[in-house]
Amino acid sequence: MIIGRLKGQVAALGTDSIMIDVNGVGYVALAGSRLLSKLTVGAEAEVFIETRVTESSITLFAFGTDEERAWFVRLQDVPGVAGKSAMAIMDAISASELMDALALGDAATITRAKGVGKKLAERIIGELSGKPPPMGRFGKFVADPAGSVAAASELKTGARGEAVSALVNLGYSQSEAARAVAAGAREAPDGDTGTLIKAALKELSPA
Repeated sequence: MIIGRLKGQVAALGTDSIMIDVNGVGYVALAGSRLLSKLTVGAEAEVFIETRVTESSITLFAFGTDEERAWFVRLQDVPGVAGKSAMAIMDAISASELMDALALGDAATITRAKGVGKKLAERIIGELSGKPPPMGRFGKFVADPAGSVAAASELKTGARGEAVSALVNLGYSQSEAARAVAAGAREAPDGDTGTLIKAALKELSPA
């Protein structure tokens, strides 16, 4: 059985975990401090879950958005990045910040994560830079439900991904498009897809 999302009452909060009561069953999942800070015991919550099954255990990882969950999975494609390191990265920086760091080769941003040094951050950039961002389990991200704990800043990554895709369709490489959109997003951090495309095209235009 793979659990993808949980909706229920927050029964307990720990330093690195949450228990959600769903119809009388308490599910315990590991969670980062950023997510935990948005939750309150006794309140309703809905979180996205990545389920990891081994011969000896079943571990649930909780995230505020499906996109965070997808990046958590993608990070573990990099040699040397296990669940603990991937969780630390997604706790330290948002999905949009991670996308920008990969596009701009910014290892320093990734080293903000606890236990992630410069060498590992550079390996992550080397492995993932220039690749399309991850998608949801069914080819697209599950919409953040009403009452979810998604942060507005994390919802901007959809526009960035769409802008990158549009530039790739115009003939730019994935890495060129990602770098230009990341640079353009710094000038228009709240921009929609169209605004980001315009800003990115300015970055790509010869001086």
